[in-house]
Amino acid sequence: MQLLAAGAATALAATIGVTALAVSGAQAATGGATGFATQNGGTTGGAGGATVKATTGTQIHAALCSRASASTPITIQVEGTINHANTAKVSGSSCSTAAGVIELKQISNVTIVGVGSGAVFDQLGIHIRESSNVIIQNVTVKNVKKSGSPTSNGGDAIGMESDVHNVWVDHATLEASGGESEGFDGLFDMKANTKYVTLSYSILRNSGRGGLVGSSDSDLQNGPVTFHHNLYQNIDSRTPLLRGATAHIYDNYYLNLNESGINARAGGKAKVENNYFKSSKDVLGTFYTDLPGTWQVAGNIFDSVTWSPKGTDTNPAGPNPTSTTTVSIPYSYTLDAASCVPSVVAQTAGAGTGLKVSDGSCTPTTPTPTPTSTTPNPTPTTATPTPTPTATTPTGTNLSLGAGADGSSKASGTSYGNVIDGSLTSYWSPNGSTGQISVKWSSATSVSKINVREASGAVGAITSWRVLNGDTGAVLASGSGAGVISFSATSLKKVTLDITGSSGTPRVAELETYAK
Repeated sequence: MQLLAAGAATALAATIGVTALAVSGAQAATGGATGFATQNGGTTGGAGGATVKATTGTQIHAALCSRASASTPITIQVEGTINHANTAKVSGSSCSTAAGVIELKQISNVTIVGVGSGAVFDQLGIHIRESSNVIIQNVTVKNVKKSGSPTSNGGDAIGMESDVHNVWVDHATLEASGGESEGFDGLFDMKANTKYVTLSYSILRNSGRGGLVGSSDSDLQNGPVTFHHNLYQNIDSRTPLLRGATAHIYDNYYLNLNESGINARAGGKAKVENNYFKSSKDVLGTFYTDLPGTWQVAGNIFDSVTWSPKGTDTNPAGPNPTSTTTVSIPYSYTLDAASCVPSVVAQTAGAGTGLKVSDGSCTPTTPTPTPTSTTPNPTPTTATPTPTPTATTPTGTNLSLGAGADGSSKASGTSYGNVIDGSLTSYWSPNGSTGQISVKWSSATSVSKINVREASGAVGAITSWRVLNGDTGAVLASGSGAGVISFSATSLKKVTLDITGSSGTPRVAELETYAK
């Protein structure tokens, strides 16, 4: 990872007109990602990078554009109201922004978190496009329109499209003031190859459309996605709409769904557990199409729910929902009993609730530390130390031999498996100058060192990296250059080298792993 030293962070803040803080990125985004956002290398946002404060949309764009690269980690703490009047386009080599929308385009390793008296994006949507490893936390986004005035983000409060992966939206409040006829669209939309997303402890309300996964019945390369501990209130439909996608939906509170709820269609699959549905209609099934989806149900409560009769384009799961598929969940999670979901969600969901969470005991707790508008510090620090790789080969057994491998992308003619074959003549390269490569095992394995061995004649030397716990997304180490990297011994099934900067296209011949 490319970290900003104290002087550099201060200079960055001065350049973009925001306040540098002594709070680390990891502290700003309290806790850690959950659900499917923990997979595929994990979601850590701007952890370990510089932290700055912004009070306008222009300052948010400027923070993105003033980074050393489009993947340099950064946490942006937002306070106040962000609107069209204070959100202008900013240009730079590490960003691609637009006026009238918070544009997270072709970037990675970013956290946006509301602090202090709160962050409100008023009639201004957040657009995530061709980006990865993004956290949005403790913000309110309201009244975003696609027609009328002003318009923003196609009418979506938060919209993701075009090769987006690993996004965690947490403790957010997303709301509209009507449906499509009033100019609004979806509150939380994912399309065009958007993968590994989690929406947790959030409120979605007063909208015609809650959100979708897949923009049409031919847009089927999205998901998986997790929805947990959210409140859906006064929504007409799409809570969510799943087109060909897999979703894990648990411990949510659905109140006053007016037309339909969870709509699995065109091969979409939903695991629906321990949710509480109240005063609603057709809360689960396949609707408005003859292309069916499937669901697995357990532990849900249906309180004053009405069901339509089956028809050619209507297939409600009720009145006595039973499972029609089985959905495998690859991560660990703890369920609250459905009976206490209304109470738990009331105390935890949405912005401004202190980032409270539940551990399955039906008693919300507040993780520490919580984000605050910390007093400005002229010499900010970074949270993650930067180890220097050494040339000394570790002793012991290379645990990568006989293990598996995967990654985020691979250049033509290269393979993930080349990093675990014991040969320095074969190698893996990502599609571009950054990417992730992982070694994985079928059971938990203790690892404390990795040895990054670049191929002979590599033209793209690695300049910055992170080592991630592939099970949880936690950052184990960060720094620059190839060689031996040491960190605290960690038991895991997957360790990931996240290359966040290089001088060209890197070539990793071997990613060796060692217990000590």
